[in-house]
Amino acid sequence: MPFPSSPRIPSGPRRRSLLASAAGAALLVGCSGGFGPDAPDAGQSAADRARARAARDSEALAERYDAVIAAHPRLAGRLRPLREEVLRHAEAFGAGRTASPKASPSVSARAAGPGRDPGAVPATEKEALAHLAGAERELADRRAGALLKVPGELARLMASVSAAGAAHVYLLTESDG
Repeated sequence: MPFPSSPRIPSGPRRRSLLASAAGAALLVGCSGGFGPDAPDAGQSAADRARARAARDSEALAERYDAVIAAHPRLAGRLRPLREEVLRHAEAFGAGRTASPKASPSVSARAAGPGRDPGAVPATEKEALAHLAGAERELADRRAGALLKVPGELARLMASVSAAGAAHVYLLTESDG
């Protein structure tokens, strides 16, 4: 038996009206740029910040290479190609400057020991290479972890640079023997 229709007219907006107005509001917010954490400008600036940080990180890594080369000149032939690639990574992320070709002797000549400055160069070549490998590994891991937080093209670039960093770790830890 069918229910009889209600003689009273429902007050307030109907479901279709609410859905249509919500969709319209979403379109207007999307077109106007909107405000808040989900606005397109907020996402873009987050990508810009991630790109700038990646560029700074690559420049800082190149400076570590400079310091090791200055402290251990015999490693220069092995390290210069890796350093140059790190500088290309910085440029790919939009770096405005490149690392200085030589580190200051006061910084590069310091020997690192337990609890000392992480930027200090270890006294032996083997420790210096391990120091660089650790810096490369940490940066590659951090970039790999950031992949899901950045948009497509930047994520692809970060993945590629992270993989190159992992290759640098291998080359730095590989024995010449």
